[in-house]
Formats: sequence, C-alpha cells, structure tokens
Amino acid sequence: MKVIEKPVEIEQGDTFKTLLSKYGALALDRQENLSKLIGEEVGDLDIEKGELSFADITFQVQILGFFMKESRQWSWAWDNEDIFGEKLIKSAQQIKAIGEEFEIPEFTTPLLNATYDDCHSLAMTSSSILAMDAYYAVSEDGLDIFVAIKSDMIGENETPKEFRDTFYRFQKSFNIYPKIAFESYTKLKGYGFKPHDDFALAKIGEARVMAGYTERGNITRLLIFGDDER
Repeated sequence: MKVIEKPVEIEQGDTFKTLLSKYGALALDRQENLSKLIGEEVGDLDIEKGELSFADITFQVQILGFFMKESRQWSWAWDNEDIFGEKLIKSAQQIKAIGEEFEIPEFTTPLLNATYDDCHSLAMTSSSILAMDAYYAVSEDGLDIFVAIKSDMIGENETPKEFRDTFYRFQKSFNIYPKIAFESYTKLKGYGFKPHDDFALAKIGEARVMAGYTERGNITRLLIFGDDER
C-alpha cells in the first residue's frame, strides 16, 4: 500500500514558531536567489507605482508591513491602507485572514513590539506562506518597509549542497523546531522525504541529504551522500 505523504500546510493549533519552522527555510532559500540576481545593489521603493527597483531590474511588490526603529514596533500594512492604498496591501490582508482563521496573534495584531530580526521572521513566514518569490526590506526615513516580490526573474536553488547549507544557516539563526523545518523545507522544494527515528533523508535526484537529530529534535549533523555532492 502506497503511503501518501502529508503536505505542508497550516493547521489549527500551529503557533507562529511552528509556522516559521514550516515556511522559513524556503524563504531564506529564495532570499539567496534574490541576492544572486541583484548583487550589491540597494533597492529603491516607489510606493505610488508599487515598484521596487535595482538598477535595471524592477519588481512589482506588495507591502507586508514596516518596522519603526525609534519605537521598535512592527506595523502590518493591512492596518495602514491610508498610507499604502488598497492595491498594495492585499497580501498583508491575506495574512491577516490566515491569522484569524488559525488564531495566530502575530498576524492579527496591528502593532507588535519587535526587533529588526523579528520583522524578518514575520516577512519570511508571510512571503513563503503566500508563495512569493522573495521579500526585501527598504529603509525609508526611520522605517524599514518590508515588501513581498513575485517574479520569474528570481531563479531557483537546486543543488544538494545549497539545500544543506541553506538549512544549516536557517536552523542556526532562528528559534525553530528543526525536525519540522527539515521535513517542511524538503517537501516544499518538491524533494522526497524519508523519516527515521533519529534522522531524516531529503532525496534530491541521486543524492541524499541526511539530518541527524538529538532526542530533543536538535540537529547533530547534516551530511550529503550520492553523486551530486556539489
């Protein structure tokens, strides 16, 4: 009997930490793809046009929210239609609706006390849930405005080494559940996933990326096996 793998989706009872674990690694993956495309260029945001420009590259964007440096608060764009207009906050409104359905207070509270890193966690999780291709933070007069990008120009990260290295950075840099994160990242990338008691395998072509776990679910090792160790 064929076992049908459980898809990655939001479930009742999920906390924000669980959602970051499920969706954050893919967002980091996509950020690295964006970085490859734009290099060292700094983005310029035109709110009137809803465009983010890097030299000769321009993206249409949605506003997720912004970080107020002085008060150290995150403000959702869905609560600021008077600033951004209805068209630019549709993605933020989707996140609010998800928050209401699954009782995620981080998505439904207009103002959140936050650090800059917290804002990245919110933007990473939101952009990935919405199947965006990247997000970006633009500094504007004491604010950091976080936007979500949808564009075919942003490439894909497909090698086992990049997969392993991205996951390593993610689980080292963010407060997450590593076992949930490895399984979700693997499945969201479209790779095969095989769990075991104290390790799991991501099947990427002929290669395998193995994540070993402690009893508490922390990562002990990340190894690549197979012909595609690049």
